[in-house]
Amino acid sequence: MTHPAAIAKALIQQKGVVRSRELVDAGVARAQLSRLVAKGDLIRLARGVYTVPRVALAGTEEGVLVVAERIPEARLCLLTALRLHGLTTQAPFEVWVAIGNKDRPPRLDWPPLKVVRFSGEALTAGLESHAVRNRQVRVTNVAKTVADCFKFRSLVGLDVAIEALREALRARAASVDELWKYAAICRVSKIMRPYLEALA
Repeated sequence: MTHPAAIAKALIQQKGVVRSRELVDAGVARAQLSRLVAKGDLIRLARGVYTVPRVALAGTEEGVLVVAERIPEARLCLLTALRLHGLTTQAPFEVWVAIGNKDRPPRLDWPPLKVVRFSGEALTAGLESHAVRNRQVRVTNVAKTVADCFKFRSLVGLDVAIEALREALRARAASVDELWKYAAICRVSKIMRPYLEALA
């Protein structure tokens, strides 16, 4: 019989984080989960979400994995998207999530969420699948993320938006045409124009 800690570690090595029901389905009894946490074999990240101490996760990735596990329909945006695309050195302590204007905000005990409301095409355009430790998450693409930063410059700071634009162009992570496209969708063409013309 395989030890519960070994079962949990094998499953977590594949996925990064797992939910309690996945561990139970794999053969770990619910009563054993608390004992494994107490012994230090498992780390409880949030209610019903676990990982192991030796899984090397950056703070942002750890939070993103929990959000992906608990809110599969989440759309990651702004500072979290910048971090996942490697366009900033900042490590936001909140996971930034986009929702519709009339959607109910998601609630988690951990990680803290920064919920930003979008409408129409600005909510649905520019989403792509991104792998974080073998788990697929939905995140805004580079050009949409840059345009969003200009749209929400009062939240993230104009300096962050300009840095994101500069890094996207320097790394050739987005073309000028893509940036104009999402600037139009986000209605920030006039705001982005002087910066884009200076940097392009």
